[in-house]
Amino acid sequence: MVFSSSVFLMAFLPVTLLIYFLTPARFTRARNAVLLLASLVFYGWGEPKYILIMIVSIISNYVLALMVGRAKEKGSTGAARAFLVLDVLVNLGLLGFFKYADFLIETVNSLVGSGMHLLGIALPIGISFYTFQTMSYVIDVYRGKVEVQKDFITLACYVALFPQLIAGPIVRYSDCEKALKARTSDPERVTEGIRRFIFGFAKKILIANQMAAVWEEIYGMKEAYADISSGLAWMGAIAFTFQIYFDFSGYSDMAIGLGRIFGFDYLENFNYPYISSTITEFWRRWHMSLSSWFRDYVYIPLGGNRKGLLRQLINIAIVWALTGLWHGASWNFVLWGVYYGILLIIEKLFLLKVLDRIPGKLAFIKHFYALFLVTLGWVLFKITDFGELMEFVGCMFGKGTAQPLEFRYYLSSYWPLFLVAAICSTPVVKKIWTGILGKLRGGLAADILETAVLAILFIVSVAFLVSGSYNPFLYFRF
Repeated sequence: MVFSSSVFLMAFLPVTLLIYFLTPARFTRARNAVLLLASLVFYGWGEPKYILIMIVSIISNYVLALMVGRAKEKGSTGAARAFLVLDVLVNLGLLGFFKYADFLIETVNSLVGSGMHLLGIALPIGISFYTFQTMSYVIDVYRGKVEVQKDFITLACYVALFPQLIAGPIVRYSDCEKALKARTSDPERVTEGIRRFIFGFAKKILIANQMAAVWEEIYGMKEAYADISSGLAWMGAIAFTFQIYFDFSGYSDMAIGLGRIFGFDYLENFNYPYISSTITEFWRRWHMSLSSWFRDYVYIPLGGNRKGLLRQLINIAIVWALTGLWHGASWNFVLWGVYYGILLIIEKLFLLKVLDRIPGKLAFIKHFYALFLVTLGWVLFKITDFGELMEFVGCMFGKGTAQPLEFRYYLSSYWPLFLVAAICSTPVVKKIWTGILGKLRGGLAADILETAVLAILFIVSVAFLVSGSYNPFLYFRF
């Protein structure tokens, strides 16, 4: 089940909200149990067999965290470290088996010509996200940053909580530890959560889905005719660039909004990444919960920037190879991670200093540089077959046949959509909207205007959802 589905909006969410708010707020554990049961239904809606894998993950991390905590209480650092290592191995073992076993077999077969059969294991939904969450919890218990959670229902609620279960943001236990023990859902927080959910829902349905259709149409033309013009290839790449942003950031907005309704404050996951002037800045703004996770649990433990420049560059390379592999069991994801690792290393060595010397009136050069490389990176991310990837990139850089009429047709048909997407990927809309509400000084007129706009956005988005059959979600299987 995903947020942008009729069954979620019309059945699951209303029933969950009703039961949750009928449960008295002072009974936090009971509310946690309600959310846990609802989350298990949400997770198992399409593939109930994978609930067992998530429950095994929760139980193993619950038990090993208790053992880490008990060892620390007894002053046995060695035992605590041993239980932590065991926990990491269990988590990575589960993730590795279900996500990378067939990838490893395929790689071995291609390298040595062996004929090992693939296991045909389907990837459990959201396993990459909840595995990272549970690992961070046990690591933080070992580090003394959080207290070990002795109540199984509470820990299971944290791991399985449906707003962030499928696609994040990656929520650390430390960020919601207090809320799991006691929280409130006052009208102001609920209103803010509804507002955030609707904005995210509109981004997903009205922009991401439409851009997805453009990308599929252009890429389908490439497959049918082998070649497309450079302009058309770039239009398709830009369409996917907008699709993945509004798809993923819209889902994060919905997750943050739902969390707020239930009394949880999830950290922001996106901060207008397409206004970046460098690749370094882009990754400070894109999927921030993942970037900070790799920073705190991989990059810094490896030594970060504390052991000299060479070691720092090696650490960056390791982190980005792992980041690419985290996104998917395919060599194009590894290539994508290496691509960004190389770009970040080049910026670290000298390019940031060069870019800093560009005067303000020529700042567009820096923006063009960053967006050009980001768009190219998303092509590496999207096309998993290396042969097709090279062909499409070739078309982007002039290999394809000239088809000016087709390009003009697509441009004339879709330029309003691209313009809206470009504007909405910047803070401009938020600033204008805040300014309008500010002039109304938060009175009744402001409330009426905001309610009307939200209602229109929601109704139009639902209409698009119900009338259209194309509703992909890119991070559904990560």
